[in-house]
Amino acid sequence: MTSILIIYTGGTIGMVESEDQKTLVPFNLDYILSHVPELKKLDVRLDSFSFDTPIDSSDIQPQHWTQIGEIITERYSAYDGFVILHGSDTLAYTASALSFMLDGLHKPVILTGSQLPIGMIRTDARENLITAVEIAAKRLDGKPVVTEVAVFFEDMLYRGNRIKKQSTEAFEAFFSPNYPILASAGVSISFDHTELFRSEAKELRLMNGFDENVAVLTLFPGMSPKLVKSVLESVHLRGLILLTFGAGNGPSAPWFVDLIRESVAKGLVIVNVTQCTMGEVEQGKYKTSMGLLKAGVVSGGDMTFEAAITKLMFLLSQSEDGDWVKKQMGTNLRGEITV
Repeated sequence: MTSILIIYTGGTIGMVESEDQKTLVPFNLDYILSHVPELKKLDVRLDSFSFDTPIDSSDIQPQHWTQIGEIITERYSAYDGFVILHGSDTLAYTASALSFMLDGLHKPVILTGSQLPIGMIRTDARENLITAVEIAAKRLDGKPVVTEVAVFFEDMLYRGNRIKKQSTEAFEAFFSPNYPILASAGVSISFDHTELFRSEAKELRLMNGFDENVAVLTLFPGMSPKLVKSVLESVHLRGLILLTFGAGNGPSAPWFVDLIRESVAKGLVIVNVTQCTMGEVEQGKYKTSMGLLKAGVVSGGDMTFEAAITKLMFLLSQSEDGDWVKKQMGTNLRGEITV
């Protein structure tokens, strides 16, 4: 019998009304499981692990990513797959972070959550949880169908480091702007086996660490040299995500390009990520991105912001060598970027 470990971190899926009935607060895993008796009908052995204090996903920090990674690694040999219950607001960040941490993953790690608490009549939580467990338990020729960090939400399975949250209201809360879905769930679960990620590493290795000395600079018309300089000269700053216009474009004003060039020369790793929801950065395609290219800014390609920032934090924690970090940012490590 396939064995699955459900890891509960918190989030809307397990929330209940506070005593004053004005807010939703995290509850516990037993409460969730009691609302999904259908899980007992699956031919799966289910165990569970819960954070001591379930948290709202807006409070997620890198240490929580490390905690989840350690829970999986310590129990990796005991289970055939893992389902993580997580709040939707930062789910894309956690999924991306875990994908980089879990090198050599050969078992499914499926994150899911819901837009409505599981105790509500119209909740989407039951289907999300049941199908996430089903997917984690799926095997073909004795081997897991999914062997990567993925997200299941409202009938769709996505690569974890390729998603973005698109709605606070719709049950279709997530989408994958630059990569196909991995599976769709209808009467049956249909997988696109050609798009599933397979690690070349033979054994799981937990690669801990996220350097928090990073920042994000979002470009906008009218931004001042004082603002840009204050961000670039932040104390201990090692990495920066530059959110640019269109295909990676930015101001061609000499003061801006000079500040960027000077910062790169001092060792700051700057990654160019587009503000657009879909598409990719193509530095040098337009004159307004040529200055960034010549300054040594790294192209983020078609990575989502969530993947880019977690990857940058992860890589900076692995090495003090800025050139190595730059090269790895443009390398496809876990299916997060098209190269």
